[in-house]
Amino acid sequence: MGQTPPLRALTAEEIQQLQAGLRSPKAFTLRRCQILLAHAQGLRPSQFAEIIGCTLATVRNVIGDFHERGITCVHRERPQEGALPRGRPRIEEKQPGITAALERLLTDDIAGDPMTEKRWVRVTLTRLSKQLKEQGYRAVEKTVRRMLKQMGFSMKANRKRQVRSRCPERDEQFHYIASQKQAFAALGLPVISVDTKKKELIGPFRNHGKVWCRDAEEVDEHDFPSAAECLAVPFGVYDVARNVGCVTVGVSHNTPEFAAKAIARWWETEGLVAYPGAGRLLVLADGGGGNGNRCRAWKLNLQERLCDRFGLEVTVCHYPPGCSKWNPVEHRLFSEISKNWAGTPLRTLEIMLGYIRGTTTTTGLTVKAHLDEGIYRKGQKVTTEDVKKLNLEPHVMHPRWNYTIRPAQQPSLTP
Repeated sequence: MGQTPPLRALTAEEIQQLQAGLRSPKAFTLRRCQILLAHAQGLRPSQFAEIIGCTLATVRNVIGDFHERGITCVHRERPQEGALPRGRPRIEEKQPGITAALERLLTDDIAGDPMTEKRWVRVTLTRLSKQLKEQGYRAVEKTVRRMLKQMGFSMKANRKRQVRSRCPERDEQFHYIASQKQAFAALGLPVISVDTKKKELIGPFRNHGKVWCRDAEEVDEHDFPSAAECLAVPFGVYDVARNVGCVTVGVSHNTPEFAAKAIARWWETEGLVAYPGAGRLLVLADGGGGNGNRCRAWKLNLQERLCDRFGLEVTVCHYPPGCSKWNPVEHRLFSEISKNWAGTPLRTLEIMLGYIRGTTTTTGLTVKAHLDEGIYRKGQKVTTEDVKKLNLEPHVMHPRWNYTIRPAQQPSLTP
């Protein structure tokens, strides 16, 4: 064990500087001033090492540094620009070819943006460390991470971008939808936004999110559909002007018949009361699914279940492909429902309906929910003759996305 070197006598100026260093907010300076003052007062190194809470090796290092640098040793040295910090040499110095070897390992597994020179790696640090070892280089995962950062690599997550080859009529359709909404609102006519929310497994399954509780609820390890009570299909109707939602939860398939029946239910229970005497309705919908613009069964069911039954003129405007998130039902209704039941397992349909009905916002959103236990078969056949019977008028502006369906006969209030 090494001996602590004796400390030369301190000058009055040095003692004054060390005493001033006791008020320093920096732990490094404070510790060194304490050691030098205690040693100068004749205390044994083992005594003040125990009091201060340091080792004898630290005491010897401080006194040796004082003999070498003088009173400036109480402050950290600032290395000159470009100089390496004090300590052990880095792995790049001890193993000169390791950087080139790491670059070669990543050559076949590199992706990046050539414009911004950003690069990222699709391999693990453990794998890279092992491959370097096979080539005769030793570098642990921490060292590999540091080298990757110095080489310009970093961990990246996927980031969604606007598709470059986007639909050329996209902006025109958005302007047209806005004009239709403004025209209907000016006349006091109803405007609704419709879509199907993500299907939910009903049962003891994990639901993403967190809730305040003392003990977390236990759920099944796997979300097997075969173990579910049923697969719930929520179809939402959002009244844009009234900020009111109506969700029909089905237990069958997401079909055009199911979608049209849900809208008809909303009109019968809500629309007729909220908009007495209104003979026109604007429906904002996505371009796919059961209410897609190319789905003939969707138009046929609107004709039969809504227009003919209630004598209602229905105008439908579809959002362009890839633009469903701009549909009001998505960000004004469905997002709030998801936040309301986040972290809570939907064990039964009653629990699911309860959370839907309990969804509110500070802007006054209220939601009603209904259960539809009907069976809806997929693949409804619509013949060319059925299409010819439709009283459908395409609009001049993008007719595949915008059209109006009028009653083909006198209204009949029977289902």
